[in-house]
Amino acid sequence: MSDHTYNYDEQQPFAAAEFAENPEPRCPCVLLLDTSGSMQGESIDELNRGLRAFREELFNDSLSMKRVEIAVVTFGPVSVLHDFTTADQFRPIQMEASGDTPLSSAVQRGLSLLQARKDVLRKNGIKLFRPWIFLITDGAPTDNWQNLPQIIRAGEENKSFSFFALGVNNADFNVLKQVSMREPMKLNGVRFKEFFLWLSASLKTVSRSNPGDGVQIPDYKPYGWAEV
Repeated sequence: MSDHTYNYDEQQPFAAAEFAENPEPRCPCVLLLDTSGSMQGESIDELNRGLRAFREELFNDSLSMKRVEIAVVTFGPVSVLHDFTTADQFRPIQMEASGDTPLSSAVQRGLSLLQARKDVLRKNGIKLFRPWIFLITDGAPTDNWQNLPQIIRAGEENKSFSFFALGVNNADFNVLKQVSMREPMKLNGVRFKEFFLWLSASLKTVSRSNPGDGVQIPDYKPYGWAEV
């Protein structure tokens, strides 16, 4: 898929048709997925399976299909694997593991993608739920990440998004604790499918509410994906 930055002027005619057909409020969800070389083998296989399960679960819920929008940014190297699309149009592309771990670049690409999408939605009068950003990594950043905590904190405090960090295998939790205002979570083994089932259940709960409502998302413990 093209790594082209979302441009409102280019997308405007398509956006008008899209929102005329589906004027539902949107809940954007950005997935920042580590596909560096250390993810090779079982980890990347399970990540691919988990993403397919995520799509299937959302596809089975008529409201989520219209309201949840998904974007996927993979890293290393950084690539926009999926630009924002509603769940009914989301078709996971098989991911392969290679390269290093440019975590900071991936986060900033995801934030840029999200801001562009929010601009399009607002200009077309579409209401927004607070976006979710999920970072999943199995290692330590190989680029300069020191400015990320300030960027993430500002976005959280402005209610621009909610940011979640999830560590796998040898993830550097010292870095994740500094980057995320929320306590980072550790995946139990490589149970990506269970995590994505929880995420789809959480997004279904949000999509049945109204933008701005406080929503109690499902407890992750019964899904068994996180170490406790």
